[in-house]
Amino acid sequence: MTLASPLPTRPAWVTRPLTVLAAVRRQPAAGVMGALLVLVTILGALLAPFLTAADPLALGSDTLAEPSWAHPFGTDDLGRDVLARVLYGGRVSLGIGLFSAAISVGLGMTIGMVAGFFGGLLDEVLMRITEAFQILPKLLVAVVVVSLIGSGLLNEILVIGLLSWPATARIVRGRVQVIRHEEFIAAAEMSGAGPVRLLARHIAPNVLSFLLVSASLQVASAIMSESFLSFLGLGDPEHPSWGLLLQQGQLFLQQAWWLTTFPGLALAMTVLGLNLLGDGLSGSHAAPARSRR
Repeated sequence: MTLASPLPTRPAWVTRPLTVLAAVRRQPAAGVMGALLVLVTILGALLAPFLTAADPLALGSDTLAEPSWAHPFGTDDLGRDVLARVLYGGRVSLGIGLFSAAISVGLGMTIGMVAGFFGGLLDEVLMRITEAFQILPKLLVAVVVVSLIGSGLLNEILVIGLLSWPATARIVRGRVQVIRHEEFIAAAEMSGAGPVRLLARHIAPNVLSFLLVSASLQVASAIMSESFLSFLGLGDPEHPSWGLLLQQGQLFLQQAWWLTTFPGLALAMTVLGLNLLGDGLSGSHAAPARSRR
């Protein structure tokens, strides 16, 4: 009598994303709405040349014009089309948010995986460093550093990304400490898998889906941080972001409300969408836990 062969199972890197997508579909008030808001923002930034023919940097004679058919979002004090500046500014804000989040999530994931897997003294040292970074006033440090090294997209991305990794590191560390004692990890070790192979092939795929929640929040936080820096005049004037548009528009609040209203709405919609998306994705981990009770 022979034992029946086990049914083929999908690898973690396939099943985890499918679980996350299914959970988002079950969270219409959060995940789906957030995804739609973020999708609208991204499409607006990517399709900017097709949505408006105006050059966001081109000066015009019709200054501080109210919203009209010719200029749906009005013009600024130099006659530049606000709609074009909001759409193209979305590219800058989203780009800084995505690249900063990539740095912070990548660094946090690496530190968290190493600390959670090896434990001991290495874990203690890495967590003390993480706590030291976590208690720093991030925005204040970012303002000081950008003031010293100069404004620019690359500088902003690096500063924001290198100051935002501790939360991700702690999340990953906790998850790895749980996975480390699973039976499939013990089986892989018995088969001769070393630390690098265990981390890359067995642990990382089971951590990635948890990082989706952290990544969405990190992007939102990075966009807000960049807007704060730009509002203080530390943004790159050659690449106007939503924060820079708010900084320039606040000088004309009483006579040109549209200069701050439309960039502010775009910023608020994006950050809200990312946070709602994170709430929806977090349901992918809470739902299985409830079903096992």
